[in-house]
Amino acid sequence: MTTRKPRASSQARIDRILGAARTLLAEQGVAALSIYTVAERAAIAPSSIYHFFPSVPALLQALTGDVHRAFRACLQEPIDAERLHGWRDLARLIEQRMLSIYAGDAAARQLILAQHGLAEVAQADRQHDIELSQQNRALFGHYFELPALPGDIDVFALGMELADRVYARSIQQHGEITPRYAEEGLRVFEAYLGLYLPPFLRKRASP
Repeated sequence: MTTRKPRASSQARIDRILGAARTLLAEQGVAALSIYTVAERAAIAPSSIYHFFPSVPALLQALTGDVHRAFRACLQEPIDAERLHGWRDLARLIEQRMLSIYAGDAAARQLILAQHGLAEVAQADRQHDIELSQQNRALFGHYFELPALPGDIDVFALGMELADRVYARSIQQHGEITPRYAEEGLRVFEAYLGLYLPPFLRKRASP
């Protein structure tokens, strides 16, 4: 069954609601978010918000989806294959692109890295991580000949999750991802992938 797209007027209202929620997240964090604070910021009746988002977790799940769309889009940006001398160059490039999104999006930091204790948001993040890891693996396979990888665990998803744990520690301690923790997150991502990828992978001749 095909999901019908919202009408233009409904989509405009959804965008307005999500924009208000994103602003509140960036300014005050998850704890300050409620249907009523979002309604006030968006200048929309609470009943209109309930029409699209029956709860705060539903609203946050939608925002989490927006963040991961940005992550997936950054993986689709052009890559200069000539600058990839090994798979670690690609790993670092990918993680640096993720870091740039975190740096420019306070709402993304609040949703993915801050300790908010919302199981629904964490579950949505994990589900999106699966899609992101599939895209990540395909990107690696596009430029390098990958060895056989475990089928019972998702190596790329775990690598990204471990790096996020490092960034989250920086958010908890410093309120931002510091250059030192950014570098540590990159090293963690590379080190974990290095458990399954040999130091040198044959580069594809015509990616």
